Amino acid sequence: MSVLDSHQNLAHEWRLLQNQFDSYEKHSLIIKLVSVTLCAVAGLFGSGNAELVFLLVVLWIQDAIWKTFQSRIEYRLLAIEAAFRNDSEIEALQFNSAFLESRPGAAGLCLEYFSQCVRPTVIFPHLFLVIYQVVICIT
Repeated sequence: MSVLDSHQNLAHEWRLLQNQFDSYEKHSLIIKLVSVTLCAVAGLFGSGNAELVFLLVVLWIQDAIWKTFQSRIEYRLLAIEAAFRNDSEIEALQFNSAFLESRPGAAGLCLEYFSQCVRPTVIFPHLFLVIYQVVICIT
């Protein structure tokens, strides 16, 4: 494969992954909006309960899992951009293979999810909604 073909393939991969990266951001926002909507509906009916708190925590973890998937795309995007910036070569169309080389075990995966849970862009609004619902449940 020529250098030109390689650059074209990397550019194509970058465009596809960037589109996916942006899509993951939109879906993360939808998860957050579902959480806010659930709390608003519960507030309209004057109810706060443990089941709602549990559901909010599940949505928070789901958002973290979603953001973990997004971060894997980010690593590949940054590798492609570095290759273009430094005019170095990496193999195009190797997203899954590159991930497999650094794939964590079960404990590592759980740690990745937890680290995403506490990122400011994920923790907001989840933590505040959970605290609000817990306060409603105990009062």
